[in-house]
Amino acid sequence: MNGEQEAPKGFDSKLLPILREAVEVVRMILFKELKEHVAATYPDRRMDAGRLAAAVLNDLFGVVNPDPLYATFMAENRAVIEQTLADFPARLPKLLIPLTDALRMQFLCDSREGLDESTAFLTRANELGLLLEAREMPLPHHFLELVRRLGAAYGLVLPPTPPADAPTPS
Repeated sequence: MNGEQEAPKGFDSKLLPILREAVEVVRMILFKELKEHVAATYPDRRMDAGRLAAAVLNDLFGVVNPDPLYATFMAENRAVIEQTLADFPARLPKLLIPLTDALRMQFLCDSREGLDESTAFLTRANELGLLLEAREMPLPHHFLELVRRLGAAYGLVLPPTPPADAPTPS
C-alpha cells in the first residue's frame, strides 16, 4: 500500500499498547457514528443498530467473532453490512482520515508483535474506497494527537493539556 513504511528502528515496544488503545478510541468513534447511520438508514432495524455497527467495524478491521450466533447474524445481515461499508465514504467522509490512520496503526502494531502480517483488511478497506492511499503513514505521536483531539470532541477522552511552559491566556 502506498504510504506504508517500516516503524523506526528505535520504536519503543511500550508504545504499542498506547497505539492499540488509540485505535480502540477510533473504533469507538466509528461505532457511534455507524450506529447513528444505521439507525437513520434502516429505521426498521433501530433495535439492531448497535449490533450492525459492531458487525461493520469487525468486518472492516478483520476481527472474527467465534460465536456461532454472531456468524449467523453476520450472514443474515451481509447486505446491510456491505451497503453500510459502501455508504461510508459519502456519509462519513470526515472519518476517513482517522479510519485510514487507525487501520495502518493496527497493521503496524500487529506486524511489530509478530501477529498475522496479512494486509487483507487494508486491501479490503482500499477496495471499498475507505483507505486514503495518498495519505502518509502518520508518526505515532501525530496519530495519538489526532485521537486525543477526536476523542475529546466525542467525549471519550480528556482533552490534551497544554505544556507546563505554555503561556496562559489573558
